[in-house]
Amino acid sequence: MAIPRLTDDERSAALAELSGWTLREDGLAITHDFKFADFSEAFGFMARVALYAERADHHPEWSNVYNRVHVTLTTHDAGGLSQRDVKMAKAIDALL
Repeated sequence: MAIPRLTDDERSAALAELSGWTLREDGLAITHDFKFADFSEAFGFMARVALYAERADHHPEWSNVYNRVHVTLTTHDAGGLSQRDVKMAKAIDALL
């Protein structure tokens, strides 16, 4: 089953609902930079996201340096941003 890519209007509406998430320059992904008190807090956050991502079968692209976590969400099967990314962003925000 193909995963549909969000239209421009759907993408704009989704971004309006998400706090702190920005559209990547190419319009195919959303990103967020998170900052925590220390490495342990950042790593704990990543562990919680990883458990959710496994259940959702949708995994973020991310990097971590000490207390910072950079997250990129895109759906490769859709060739860009999909509703799965919006759902994941909302779940990530709920884990903070």
